[in-house]
Amino acid sequence: MPLFSFLVFVIITSFTPGPNNIMAMTFANKHGLTSTLQFCIGVGVGFFTITGLSSLFNVVLTNIMPMIEFPLTILGVGYMLFLALKILTSKENNSDKEEENNRSLFFVGVLLQFVNPKGILFGITVVATYILPYYSSNISYFLFSIFLGLVGILSTFSWALFGSVFQKILLQYRRSFNIVMALLLVYSAISILVH
Repeated sequence: MPLFSFLVFVIITSFTPGPNNIMAMTFANKHGLTSTLQFCIGVGVGFFTITGLSSLFNVVLTNIMPMIEFPLTILGVGYMLFLALKILTSKENNSDKEEENNRSLFFVGVLLQFVNPKGILFGITVVATYILPYYSSNISYFLFSIFLGLVGILSTFSWALFGSVFQKILLQYRRSFNIVMALLLVYSAISILVH
């Protein structure tokens, strides 16, 4: 396996702006870094699951991908636009719902991977290009899935850390910040449609 090429692809794809990273920064700004860790772990579990499924079912997925690509894209774009609307219309933190929101951040992180076209295409691409041609054992698929899940946690955590570190500044400009984050999600959604 061309290790350097694999690592460059994984790092660039994982750490560049996308739904996971934008949501991590937004959640850290709203809920704090500790609470957002649940979201980051959820993203990692989702990445692990997507990569594992891609490894085990790559041939089937690539054969049916043209058939499911459009509905998957529409679902992903719709969810991203929904998240943008939620960010845009969010109010100040409600402490009564804070604990409930923190628990659900893990599930948001996991479920986002199944409607995130960037994440799904990343899983299929990395498996088809870097894993399947060089490895054939289930244990290697499992280990790569764990590695990519950890990269997902690290990438979203780095964005969450940024949101947390600048929380006081971002709170002063909460409305502007929410507008910018919502617009970035809308941009991500549109870029998926016009790629």
